[in-house]
Amino acid sequence: MVTGVMASEGEQDEYVHSVAARLVAGEESALEEIYDRWSALVHTYALRALGDQHDAEEATQQVFISAWRSRHTLTPSPVALPAWLLGIARHKVADVRAARARDAAKVAAAAALPEAQQVESEPADRAIADRLVVRQAVQDLPDPRRTIVFLAFWEERSHAEIAETTGLPLGTVKSHVRRGLVQIHQQLEGVRRATR
Repeated sequence: MVTGVMASEGEQDEYVHSVAARLVAGEESALEEIYDRWSALVHTYALRALGDQHDAEEATQQVFISAWRSRHTLTPSPVALPAWLLGIARHKVADVRAARARDAAKVAAAAALPEAQQVESEPADRAIADRLVVRQAVQDLPDPRRTIVFLAFWEERSHAEIAETTGLPLGTVKSHVRRGLVQIHQQLEGVRRATR
């Protein structure tokens, strides 16, 4: 009985080594087999790390695209393949978190002046004026961008929730948020330059 288990583990190791070698050689069918076997592991990791189903699905997809593109970096072995996939997943999760942080920083910069940049002699009217400019800039955005920016920053909804609410693809929602922030920032900076 013990020999049967050992043979089974040996066969598994041999299979993993074989599929890894085929991936490195550029066989698309190997990528399909790897996806079928390890996509659930990668997705579970991404979901736990990101806490958002849509972001986890997108990260999982990006992991396997990256695995295909960087297959030449894999040294085929039974242990290396799943570890290599999780290493790529860690990088993709970090990318998503960095994008979220950039978006939040842009909103904070567009919505109000940081405390450190405010001069003591600056009247409170300037901060109020900035908020009014930001609100007007949001109102001037074309729909659906205006609605998406409002849902993201006034109602604090996630990109996935906005996509579900509006019926738009997740990538489209993210693009609208980024472009809306750029437009708001440009309008705010234009007003600040004009009033100096």
